[in-house]
Amino acid sequence: MKALTPEGIATPFARYSHGVELPAGTRLVRTSGQLGLGRDGSVPRDVETQAAICFSNIAAILAEASMSAAKVCHISACVTDRAHMVGYMKARDQFLADVTVLPTSTLMIVAGFTRPEFLVEVEVWAATR
Repeated sequence: MKALTPEGIATPFARYSHGVELPAGTRLVRTSGQLGLGRDGSVPRDVETQAAICFSNIAAILAEASMSAAKVCHISACVTDRAHMVGYMKARDQFLADVTVLPTSTLMIVAGFTRPEFLVEVEVWAATR
């Protein structure tokens, strides 16, 4: 993967790339949106812990495909309130801590999810040769 950060536009304001170029012949994996639902069915009250569960689930899905966070080329996330952005971003940055080429990223604020206790949902695209 190659990060695309053209001159003449503002730099990203967080840990993401404006664009990512994937080489020909790339194998893609896309996850479903992951919610902050623990294996035991519990849902933590805070967004950072929910987001950490989302990224832990994503790491397990990627491992099933012999991939890691380093292969993520795009992250899409939704939070239910602007106040949840900081907690989400802390969990995202932890997930990406050892990543050299940062993925593209989209973060949206939504009205809610299937259950009111869910505060965040995250899905990714990953690519490898």
